[in-house]
Amino acid sequence: MNALAQELPRAAVEARLVVLISSAAVGLGVLLSGFVLREPAPYELYMAGLIGVWVLFGLRISRAVAPLLVLLVTFNIGGMISMSQMSNLMNTPLYLAVSLFLAFTAVFFACVTEMRPQLYGIIFQAWVIAAVCTSILGMLGYFHAVPGAEMFTRYERAAGAFQDPNVFGPFLALPGIWLLYRVLTGSPLKMLLYAVPLLIIVGGIFLSFSRGAWGLFGASAILLTAVLFLQSTSGMFRLRIVVMSIAAFLFLALAFLIALQIPAVADLFTVRAQLVQEYDGARLGRFARYGIGFALALEKPFGIGPLVFGQIYGEDTHNIWLKTLMDYGWLGFVSYLTLILWTLAAGFRILFRTRPWQPYLLCAYVVLIGHIALGSVIDTDHWRHFYLLLGLIWGAIGLEYRHQHGLRARSASRFPGF
Repeated sequence: MNALAQELPRAAVEARLVVLISSAAVGLGVLLSGFVLREPAPYELYMAGLIGVWVLFGLRISRAVAPLLVLLVTFNIGGMISMSQMSNLMNTPLYLAVSLFLAFTAVFFACVTEMRPQLYGIIFQAWVIAAVCTSILGMLGYFHAVPGAEMFTRYERAAGAFQDPNVFGPFLALPGIWLLYRVLTGSPLKMLLYAVPLLIIVGGIFLSFSRGAWGLFGASAILLTAVLFLQSTSGMFRLRIVVMSIAAFLFLALAFLIALQIPAVADLFTVRAQLVQEYDGARLGRFARYGIGFALALEKPFGIGPLVFGQIYGEDTHNIWLKTLMDYGWLGFVSYLTLILWTLAAGFRILFRTRPWQPYLLCAYVVLIGHIALGSVIDTDHWRHFYLLLGLIWGAIGLEYRHQHGLRARSASRFPGF
């Protein structure tokens, strides 16, 4: 009896230690996603090991998450078929291996958040820390604040610890939206705690001079505010939303005007703020390549091979829908389209249900909508954080499935005759 009494606390301590270590491991993976100066980045190497360890110790893919795995694998099978159309494979096998790996990261995050919803908080906190750190690096580089900080800029734009400002900016969207959510819904006493990192992240988004990132954050913020306003039945809370939205708009407008007093910022903003750039509307510019590519897709149901389009026309597709057709064929396109529609429909169905994980789902969902729209003017298929977004939403889908299954089981136990 004494031995049993001593063993139980020890087992409980060990179980708690496993939970802490595994949670920290997941958080570290998300933190590393904000530092991609070179490829393969530490994120890929670390996540490959982390996924392997979780698989060995019982990572389970539920029935609710299985469609995510099936559609992503089918998407990549389309890429393998498309690769067969190439006479010279070049680095295509490595490219597709990365695509498949990122697909597995989406499934991984869906599985672990479904298994332990407490991980949502850790994932979001790690993402905020990564966003603040990489934003500071980008701002230091843009203003040449310290020697050598230029490595955190590209094309005279802040890029943080990323290779491309057009990926750096969208990476900051979800942390920014999450902090905005906390400002709008949290205690007024903690408002400054969230407002300061939010301003740092918004500064990083602005200095990325990515039109896509500007639009993504702006649209996501509007969607978030609208959902919170419509979801609440409290007149006082709705008034708070309106007042704080006006205050935030005025503050950001003032900060924007101050930033434009810096000549370098004003000049680059004038160029980047134009809706159509020279490389968009040229004879073989981005928009012209869209028409060429979609016409070519009708003739090539198996695609033309990953990355071949850019070699033929001098620039990549810059459109995720066209890219799936060219690089993954019709099979990949149908799989990707099905995945996006399924994610949006299943996520929307549970978006307004009061659950502990609903705030995380809401923020991830509105940012995902922005990324889907952004995919119409840029390739997003190798964006690490895009797959993380998918995983977060599918994790909530799995949690809701478990919740409903539990309710039905309890109901059946109470009324066995029905």
